[in-house]
Amino acid sequence: MKFGIHLAQFGRALTPDSIQRSAMGAEELGFDDVWVSDHLVVPASQPYPAPLLADPLVALSFAAAVTDTVGIGSSVLVGPQYASPLQLANTLATLDHCSNGRLIVGIGIGWSELEYKALGASFDHRGARLDEIIDLLRTCWTDDPATHEGTYYPFEDMHVLPKPVGPMPIWVGGGSDAAYHRAAVRGTGYHGIGVPPEGAAEMVAKVRDLRPDEDFVVSLRVDWDARNNSPEEIAEQRGLYEAAGIQHIVVAPTRGSIEAWLEGMGVIAGALELTPR
Repeated sequence: MKFGIHLAQFGRALTPDSIQRSAMGAEELGFDDVWVSDHLVVPASQPYPAPLLADPLVALSFAAAVTDTVGIGSSVLVGPQYASPLQLANTLATLDHCSNGRLIVGIGIGWSELEYKALGASFDHRGARLDEIIDLLRTCWTDDPATHEGTYYPFEDMHVLPKPVGPMPIWVGGGSDAAYHRAAVRGTGYHGIGVPPEGAAEMVAKVRDLRPDEDFVVSLRVDWDARNNSPEEIAEQRGLYEAAGIQHIVVAPTRGSIEAWLEGMGVIAGALELTPR
């Protein structure tokens, strides 16, 4: 089992240096990768998430620049909200190239119609749009020049350079049967969010019915708050998730100040018995 940690990218923990400090701390503590959330805008009437939230790809760029080996990932990009998937393909490829092949692209359809509307993106057919976006990304990352004959985002004979260092992992997020199917058909992994230990086996079974090969990664994002979850409880839940077939966990640690965030990362790393680098 591998373990990632969310960067101090949002809320009171976000300071001018919090992304770098949490990224460097994660690498030193022995986490396999660091992660960000994606809400490009937050409507004032929407209670979630925290309105103070740094741009995910800018945040990952800062994290990659101050680390050497830790992976970087998105949990998850709301693909259909981006105005130009072609531009997104170039940005992601550049990020992977400059980080020496460390990027995992978590991507999904999101849930906030208000966010879609504010960004000028269509909330209708967003599943079909995401299917096409994933196909477009793979085309851009492999062909040169690239041509995409799609319903929503067609283009032809475009250089999209630099290319990623290698085949880019794409983990499809979501909690619906459609998300499981999309991940199985188009992804190299599935990334769930917020499933308790007692529900993990059922989720894994649904995914594995569609993609039984072990190279296909089943990942889950969980909230382990070092103020409310003891090291013993974290270790116990880790065992339950592993027994259920989860191969990768992304932890969102203690909320609050950057100091509390970093302290929570240390508690979680200790509970998971990670080997410091």
